[in-house]
Amino acid sequence: MTPAQFRQDFPEFDDTARYPDASVSFWLTVSASLVNECRWGVLTDQGIELCTAHHLVLAARDEQAASVGGIPGQVTGPLASKAVDKVSASYDTGAATIDDGGFWNLTTYGVRYLTLAKMMGAGGIQL
Repeated sequence: MTPAQFRQDFPEFDDTARYPDASVSFWLTVSASLVNECRWGVLTDQGIELCTAHHLVLAARDEQAASVGGIPGQVTGPLASKAVDKVSASYDTGAATIDDGGFWNLTTYGVRYLTLAKMMGAGGIQL
């Protein structure tokens, strides 16, 4: 897996200023160690890419926080509600997260990764 292949499959990460090749390569390497090819089979590359995308989004959040004087790495969960003046909105975060998904629930890529990871090596279903 190369940064070029990753960017082809996930064009939303084409911005090399925001997502430099060095960062993409770093997270591809980390992700390759987290995705067991024997279990993932033909979906190994997809698992590596989803894991990489998850980590890149978290890293971008940290960079953005640091650029405005915030604290990078500060943990925040999914936003459940927001109010501005007399207008408020609330979201059912449980509908888009996985129970016991931990930090994988912090991005849609993490949720997709964990959804697939839970299926890998599960075997067939007997009725």
